[in-house]
Amino acid sequence: MSDYSTFPYRLRSAVWEITLACCFQCRYCGSRGGRAREGELTTDECINVARQLASLGCRRVSLIGGEVFMRDDWSAVAGELTRLGVAVCVITNGFRMTGEIISELKKAGIESVAVSLDGPERVHDASRQNGSYRRATEAIRVLCKAGIPVSVITALRADNAPLLGEFYHTLARYPIFAWQLQACSPMGNARENGIDVSFDASEVLRFVASLQRKAPFAVGVADNIGYYTPEEGNIRGARGCFFDGCGAGLVSVGIDSVGNVRGCESMYDERFIEGNLRERTLKDIWTDPDAFAYNRRFLPSMLTGACAVCPHGDVCAGGCRSYNYFTTGRLYENRLCPLSSGGKTVKKDVVK
Repeated sequence: MSDYSTFPYRLRSAVWEITLACCFQCRYCGSRGGRAREGELTTDECINVARQLASLGCRRVSLIGGEVFMRDDWSAVAGELTRLGVAVCVITNGFRMTGEIISELKKAGIESVAVSLDGPERVHDASRQNGSYRRATEAIRVLCKAGIPVSVITALRADNAPLLGEFYHTLARYPIFAWQLQACSPMGNARENGIDVSFDASEVLRFVASLQRKAPFAVGVADNIGYYTPEEGNIRGARGCFFDGCGAGLVSVGIDSVGNVRGCESMYDERFIEGNLRERTLKDIWTDPDAFAYNRRFLPSMLTGACAVCPHGDVCAGGCRSYNYFTTGRLYENRLCPLSSGGKTVKKDVVK
């Protein structure tokens, strides 16, 4: 499409997996991180992708892995994005944090760093390796000391959701600016290892709401938890923010380390690959009239299960496409939603 200014879908954010290499092989890792993919994008190719993202008006990019810092040229990629006016967040496990990396983060003009923490030390280390919790919390401490804004991301499962209250009191000791809770999806290693990803979404939402006025940092849920309960409007990172449907292919895009493009980097299945950046430009993929059809051609009549009769279905559109697909095999039915019977998957007193 030659005139992008008239295209109805404007790219605003991207999640970019710049390598699959990781110092861990976490038991629940959806992308099966560990070794780098064969033929990952070169530095020059990554710089070109960064320029393509900026040229389409992308405002924010989250760099993920694997582990971002396992890639030697991560700072060059991040620096090119920020040079072009794109805000960059790096998501890390914190294990490899060094003074040199902190200096590079500041030099690159990173907006923030998000550290993945699963819960108290005994839970976190059980899914990763002994000592990983101490390294992650030390990374939080030194990043904050260096003046780099830090947030924490926790993926909820049956083993850590009951411990949110305990974990909150630990996090409250650190000067982080935000804590995001998201549902762990049963894909990749989580599926292969039979990880129990069930938890009571209703209780989690009430827990988050209870912290809104007293927590020393923002507390919110990701777009795969919700929707339209009494807490909606106060639990998504900003007061007055409401979930208005999955943004994959509408305002956001996912890119993996070999250049495959999906609507969301959590849609980890080959059926969702819309093209590859070694074969087509990002603009060509994004503006393809047949791309991202699962969202661009969505109609409320496509909703199934409890979502089909929900009064919010035309706005919510069935919630998170990725979580739906990996839990039900269908795109337009969310069994975790508290408004359906599937919203309570474990006993009611999950959060203490």
